[in-house]
Amino acid sequence: MKLNHLLFDQMRDLLGKGPAAATAAIQQALTGRPQAVPEATATVQPMRDINPAPSADAASHPRSRAAIDVDASVAEPTAARAQAAQADTQTQATPSAPVFNFGGNASDMAQDMLSRMGISPELQANMNASLQSNLKSLDLKNFELPGFDFSGLDRATQTTPAAPAELPPNAQFITGSYRNQAGTRNYKLYIPSSYHGQAMPLLVMLHGCTQDPDDFAAGTQMNAVAEEQQCFVVYPEQTRNANNSKCWNWFNAIDQQRGQGEPSLIAGIAQQVIDDYPVNEGQVYVAGLSAGGAMAMIVGTLYPDVFAAVGVHSGLPYASAQDLPSALNAMKRGAGEVTHAPRSKGGLPIIVFHGDRDTTVHPQNGEDVMEQGLHGHAAAPSVQSGAVPNGHRYTQTTHRRADGAPLAEHWLVHGSGHAWSGGSARGSYTDDKGPDASREMMRFFKTLR
Repeated sequence: MKLNHLLFDQMRDLLGKGPAAATAAIQQALTGRPQAVPEATATVQPMRDINPAPSADAASHPRSRAAIDVDASVAEPTAARAQAAQADTQTQATPSAPVFNFGGNASDMAQDMLSRMGISPELQANMNASLQSNLKSLDLKNFELPGFDFSGLDRATQTTPAAPAELPPNAQFITGSYRNQAGTRNYKLYIPSSYHGQAMPLLVMLHGCTQDPDDFAAGTQMNAVAEEQQCFVVYPEQTRNANNSKCWNWFNAIDQQRGQGEPSLIAGIAQQVIDDYPVNEGQVYVAGLSAGGAMAMIVGTLYPDVFAAVGVHSGLPYASAQDLPSALNAMKRGAGEVTHAPRSKGGLPIIVFHGDRDTTVHPQNGEDVMEQGLHGHAAAPSVQSGAVPNGHRYTQTTHRRADGAPLAEHWLVHGSGHAWSGGSARGSYTDDKGPDASREMMRFFKTLR
């Protein structure tokens, strides 16, 4: 969908003349009759920014932990895949800061913006009704507006990634590519230095919006954890052709079905690594952040024969949205009624991290993800609290099966926003004041053996 940029330019010029002039012009457009603009009786106050800066608490994310992420130029399993990966690589400029903050649903956003413009409630009702009608047919992937970024990530937590650290001796971070009827996706695979042909677990890591495998690996430090725990880690990469902000399309119906869309590509990448390396097929997991967390929940739900467990950080439940309005509403308020997709009778082993000050994806979504994963298959939960030295407090809720085996964990990080808990400043969207989500996820996965 292409927006009328001339109309936006006219609106900017009109707004510069003050709220009264804007109201009169919009009233004239709706009724066909010119409206008188009242004479100013006092100095008109400047309009407030519709994107106010985040509070000091939300923007404060000091970082200190070094990353052990790597970037190597070693050969991948086949030359053909290397050529395919090079052909599919796209160089894109980093998108500018968003013009509008779509942290809430479309109706709330429109009402707030119009109120700040000084437009009467009667006009707001008419304009909001029109906006909702138009949004129903909006295709997010083709939404074009200069400076618009659907990622919704709090840019106060984003830093310029530092140069990657060197690889440990004999470790590899290689590039690959996978193609099926849904398209092509590149990926990077971390092979720990301890690998000498023996079977190892495999973790699939799905980055958030605007990120890529190198950035996500650096921020989560999952390669360092894999080095310690002897595990393969593969990072599929979303393309700008599929989503302008490189978000995984968790809100599209076709991307919520087995054998179609992005779930088939991600499961295909996992299977390709399994075919190329001696992966322990009973220990294949998927995890992700934000849009990647939502997609990890989808993939884990649809492919129980491939993935033994799921890690969701700041994500949303499976099938929590089917279009843009429902996606924005779920992000703002929570998914509401949880859809229980077919899965093994024992429930979905899952570990969830969410910050209780996340203003991008409401923390209620963490509770909804847990409910969806448990599906009633758990005994009474146990709750314990803790704190990171000089960092955030957290509440950890653990659910076990009737026989005492672990099934799910929910970590609510108090004071943290939309950022990977315990991450490194070498990558974007991280908060090193929280508990280490990467190590806790890997620990949880190991308990499921």
